[in-house]
Parts: sequence; structure tokens; C-alpha cells
Amino acid sequence: MIRGGLIVAAVCGCLTFLAVLVLRRRLVSVTVVGHSMLPTYRPGDRVLVRRGVVPSTGGVVVVELPSTEHRKWELPPAGLGSRRHPIARRQWLVKRVVAGPGDRWTTEAGEADVVPGGQLVLLGDNPSVSFDSRQMGPFPVNRVLGEVWLHL
Repeated sequence: MIRGGLIVAAVCGCLTFLAVLVLRRRLVSVTVVGHSMLPTYRPGDRVLVRRGVVPSTGGVVVVELPSTEHRKWELPPAGLGSRRHPIARRQWLVKRVVAGPGDRWTTEAGEADVVPGGQLVLLGDNPSVSFDSRQMGPFPVNRVLGEVWLHL
């Protein structure tokens, strides 16, 4: 009876370990920095992100911050579940999806435009301080880390 209990405990331990490994690849905790998503998220709030998931319009994503000087990314994409490129040394933004590929959106110049394939229009909830598609234009989908799943 004890031997059977030890086998069950070992199997449960292995399954728990595997589940943690899988979840660590799929779920990431991100700390909100700045005021661009007020009042939805405040600086210091933590969100749980489901990697590899891009929500529909109205959802919130975590997207990689480009170089603000050049408005381009210097490293290969690490979003959408990429396992080859580490995410820890990158800076991330929390933004709301307002338009996806094929959707129409109005630029800061007041011009109507269509979102190109593979890109998203992302805006902060607090436009007076947000760096987002108003300055950057659409963001590449492959720069999205994932969907904000849970406000911790």
C-alpha cells in the first residue's frame, strides 16, 4: 500500500512539474509602468498575460516597445510565444486593440486608413500621455507578447 502511494505521489509530482513548465511558457506576469492605461491599470499593477493570444478589438495586449528614437525594434520579435528570443530584457507596453487587419481607423492627421495585414492599431486608455499608434502607426502583430488575461 505504501509503495502504491509513493508511485502516485511521484506521478503527481511529475505532472505538477510538467504543468508548471507548460504554464511558464504560456503565462507571463507583467508589471504596468506609466500612466497610459489609466484608469484601467495603474503604475505598479501586475497583469497575467497569455502568450501567443491576440484578442479582438477592445481587448488588451502587451506589446514590445520599439526604440523611441528610431521607432523601430532592434531585436528580433519575441512575441506570440516565440521560444527563441528571451522576453526579460525587453520593455513592454500595455495597450488596447482598437483595430485589426482590414479594419478602418482614423490617423492623428484625420485621414481614414485601412490597417495592413499582420498589424494592429493599439491605443492607451489615457491618450494625453500614451505612446501608441497615434504616434507610431500600426504595430506588427509579431511584436505582441500576448493578451492580458487577468489583473492581479
